[in-house]
Amino acid sequence: MEKNGNAKDIALKVASDLLKIEAIRLNKEKPFTWSSGWKSPIYCDNRMSLSFPDTRTYIKQALADACKAYFPQVESIAGVATAGIPQGALVADELNIPFIYVRSSPKGHGMENLIEGKVVPGQKVVVLEDLVSTGGSSLKAAESLVKAGYEVLGMLAIFTYGFPLADENFAKASIKLHCLSDYSVMLEKAKELGYVSQNDLASLEEWRKDPANWKG
Repeated sequence: MEKNGNAKDIALKVASDLLKIEAIRLNKEKPFTWSSGWKSPIYCDNRMSLSFPDTRTYIKQALADACKAYFPQVESIAGVATAGIPQGALVADELNIPFIYVRSSPKGHGMENLIEGKVVPGQKVVVLEDLVSTGGSSLKAAESLVKAGYEVLGMLAIFTYGFPLADENFAKASIKLHCLSDYSVMLEKAKELGYVSQNDLASLEEWRKDPANWKG
């Protein structure tokens, strides 16, 4: 994902902040295990940013600015449950527009809602995620919004691993995706800050290319 000068500065700042607050953790020697079974040298939990006001505010403003720049027709923000909910609510508040959120599955009682908030068919919505891996859950949320009658303009996220599979999935769904920062930029910043050595970089870069078969 190529970035212009300002976007690259934002990407570096976000990556730096996420590393410093330990929202992103790197450990090649003791890899994390994802729910998919993949072994991963990285663990990313952007919900951590909510506990750090300076980082939280910077990310909120950067997402709001990106929304105005890439999707100026936006009329509503839709957060993806669960981590996209607080981030989406912050951005919607900054933009002073409606907010809704999309569950992973319909609620099992009451109104059995899949989309929470006032559903307005025809409204132009931007989907907000905290993190994009393969894009599966994000695109499922976008599909639910389309079925409910929304016009999905695109998606914003704080961070993406930059998997080729995600690029393919978003292209196939014809959904525009813009992320504040990504794995390649994060590695650049992690090396600069001393989180990883030059010797680690090759292995960490190989993981992004083929995470399912990465051996560390």
